[in-house]
Amino acid sequence: MSKITTELLLERAVPRSTRLRKIETLNLSKLQLKTGDLDPRLFSRLRHLQKLDLSDNLLDKFPNSLTLPDLRVLNCNNNKLEDVTALKQFPLLEELTYENNVYLTLNDDYKVMFLLQNLRLLNGKDITKLANHVRRVNSRKLTSKVTAHWEKFFRDQLPEKYTAEQVKSIKKKFLKSVQTNVVYGPSSLSEFTRWRVKMIAEEFLAYSLGLELNTDPEPEEKMDENEEESTESPREAAEDVAQEDVSAEPLHFLQCHSKGNSREDFKTQLWSCVFEPLLDCGARKDPIVSSSRTVATCGGESVCLIDCETGTVLKKYKVATEEFFSVAWTTLTMVISDSRKKSHNILVAAGRRGIVKLIHVAADFCYGEIKAHKKPIATVCFSPTRETHLFTASYDKRIALWDIGIPDCDYNFKASQLLVLEALAIPLRIALVPTCPDQYLLAGCEGGCFAWNIKLDKEQKSRPFEAIFQFPDEDGGMTTSHRVDGLAFLNDDVVVSKSSKPGCIYLWSWSRSFDAKGKGCQRTVSAVILAELEWSMTDLSYLTLSTCPVKEYVFCGDEKGSVWMYNLSNYTTAWSSAKGKRSEKRIPPTQILKWPELRANGEQLTEVLINNVVSDPTFTYLVVLTSVNITAIWKKS
Repeated sequence: MSKITTELLLERAVPRSTRLRKIETLNLSKLQLKTGDLDPRLFSRLRHLQKLDLSDNLLDKFPNSLTLPDLRVLNCNNNKLEDVTALKQFPLLEELTYENNVYLTLNDDYKVMFLLQNLRLLNGKDITKLANHVRRVNSRKLTSKVTAHWEKFFRDQLPEKYTAEQVKSIKKKFLKSVQTNVVYGPSSLSEFTRWRVKMIAEEFLAYSLGLELNTDPEPEEKMDENEEESTESPREAAEDVAQEDVSAEPLHFLQCHSKGNSREDFKTQLWSCVFEPLLDCGARKDPIVSSSRTVATCGGESVCLIDCETGTVLKKYKVATEEFFSVAWTTLTMVISDSRKKSHNILVAAGRRGIVKLIHVAADFCYGEIKAHKKPIATVCFSPTRETHLFTASYDKRIALWDIGIPDCDYNFKASQLLVLEALAIPLRIALVPTCPDQYLLAGCEGGCFAWNIKLDKEQKSRPFEAIFQFPDEDGGMTTSHRVDGLAFLNDDVVVSKSSKPGCIYLWSWSRSFDAKGKGCQRTVSAVILAELEWSMTDLSYLTLSTCPVKEYVFCGDEKGSVWMYNLSNYTTAWSSAKGKRSEKRIPPTQILKWPELRANGEQLTEVLINNVVSDPTFTYLVVLTSVNITAIWKKS
C-alpha cells in the first residue's frame, strides 16, 4: 500500500509541482489506496485542484471533509465504492465517472444528479436534461405527495398545544409512513425515492413544526426505532453547517475608487457591484455558468472592473463631476465592420447627475449617454428577457423604462423612453418578478414597497402603482409606511426585503401576496410573510442585501463591517409547497464574516459600514463594498 505524502502528491501532479497549492491536476490511480489513506488535512492544502484521478484503487467511500473547493473533474472508476452522498462536498463538480464499482446502482446516479447542481457529464454521458428533471420535476412531484400525506393522515393527530415528546413521536411515525407509502417513478428507483422522500419530509417538518433537520451525511439506512433526537439549538446547528460548508477566506482589499487617486481617501462610499456575464455560455438561460470572475464596482467619481482572483483593476472609468450609485450589464449583438454580427458586453453606470453612461467594455470606450432624469438615479437594472430594455429609478420619484438601442459600427445609437412609473416616494431598489419579468416590477422605496404593471401592450405610458404591500410593524400592527432599502428575489417566488426596522429581514411570497389582491380595486395588500431573518439591530439605512438564487443564499452587511450569510436551502422546499404556518422563530445567520483588522497610516480602520455585498452566481467570490473606500473580495474555500 502506498501511503499518501506531500512528496507523493507533488510527484503525481500533472505537470509535477513544487507546491501543493499550485496543483490543478492530480493522478492517484493504481496505488492500492483505501479510504483511510485520503488524509483530509493533507488534501485541504490542494486549494486549486480541479482534476483528480482516483481510478483503480480500493476505496469504499469518501471522507466527508476533503476540502477541495475547486474540484471540477473526478474519476473513481474501478473501486469498491458503496455510497455517493459524500460527493456533495464538491459542489463545482462538472464531470464524474465511477464505472465498475459493483455496489453502485442507478439509484446512486440519481442521487449525484440531485446533489451536484453543476454536474454535466456522468460516466461519459451528458445528463443535463435528466438532471434538471430530477432536481425540479421529480422534487416537485415528491414534495406534493409528501405534503398531501401529512395533510391526510397526520395533521389532525397533533394537538393544538403539543409537547416535545408528542412531536418526537409523530415525527418518527410520519417519516416511517411517508417512506413506505409515497411512491413515484419505476421500482428500479425506489431506493432513490425513499432517500428523497425522507429528505423532503424532514425539511417539511422543520418548517411546519420548527423541528431541526437531520444533516447527517452518512448513507441512508433503515430507520432505528431507538433513534434519539438532536438537542442542539437552531443557532448551534447553523454554526455547525457554517463550519462545514461556508468557509470563506479574504483574498484582496482594494482602494481603487479614490478621488484623484489619493491614498488618503477613506471617505468615498462604494455602492453597487455586478459580475460580468460570460459571452459564450448562454448566460441568459443558465445562471449556474452566467458570470465570469470579473466584477464592475462603482462609487465616487469612478467605475472599476476588477479580476476577483488576482485583485487586478482591469479598467477604470472616471467622470470628475459625477458620483456613481449603480451599474448593470447587458449583452448586445452588434454589427461589426464587414456586416458580421458579434456579441459584446455593455456596462451602464448612473448616479448623482441623472445621466446613464453606456460603456463598450471590450473597446474600452464610453460610446454614449442618456439624460434619463433631472435628479439622481438611485439604481438601474436590465430586463432579463429584452437586452436593450433598461429601468432607471430616480430621486424624482419615477422609474423609467428605456430602450437603449444597439449601436452600429460607428457607435450611432437611438435611445427611447417606453414607460414612466409614478412612485409616491424615492425608489431605492428595484426587482423584476422572475416568473413574469415583462409584466411586473417591484420597488423598495423610502415610503414602502410597491408593484407596477409594466406590460407594454397597454397604451398608458405613465402609470401609477398597482399595489402597495403591508408589513408587520414594531407594535404588532401592519403598516405600509416604512423605508425598504433592501429588495431581491431568492427564487421565482420568495422575495427578501429589508426595512429600517431594526434586526429584521423579511422573506415573503410574491404570488400569495399579489394573488390576494384579487380582481377588485384593492391596492393595499398584506405581504404573506414566510419567515424573518435575524440581523443587526442597527437603525442605519441603505445597508442593502443581495441573493444567490442558485445556491439559495442571502447576504447582508452591517454597521460593524461584518457580512451576514444565510443558507436557506433547508427551508425553500417547504415554502414552495406548504401554505402552512409562518415560522415563528427568526432564522439565524449560517455564518457571519467578521471585518479583519486593517490599518491605514498606522491606525486601525473603524466604523466600517457594509453598503453592499454580492456573490457571483456560483458563490465562488463575494465582493464587499464599504463606506471607507475599500472593496473587499472573499473567496469560498
